[in-house]
Amino acid sequence: MVEQEAAWDRGDIDAFMAAYSDTVCFRSPKRLTCGRDRVTSDYRRAYPDKASMGDLGFGIAEVVPAGGHHAWVTGTWTLHREADTLRGGFALLWVRTAQGWRIARDFTY
Repeated sequence: MVEQEAAWDRGDIDAFMAAYSDTVCFRSPKRLTCGRDRVTSDYRRAYPDKASMGDLGFGIAEVVPAGGHHAWVTGTWTLHREADTLRGGFALLWVRTAQGWRIARDFTY
């Protein structure tokens, strides 16, 4: 997730999305979106430029192994931008794949 923070702060949505599986489902208070391409499109629409992306920070609360190939990660996120600061929480289901650990489910609020 450190790599995700750095990618976000550079304005690199593609590198940020590299942590997600192709079949990820992203749940926010507003909707459910499945598939990395669709989630990526949503991010690009919501954050069209570096200024809107701001500076992202994660706070990891816990990592709970769920067998040898899965783990739940919960925590908080903070997005500092020039005009405002946004905050929320997340629960991520990580899955070990041939390419490494990837996010299969993202519940962000």
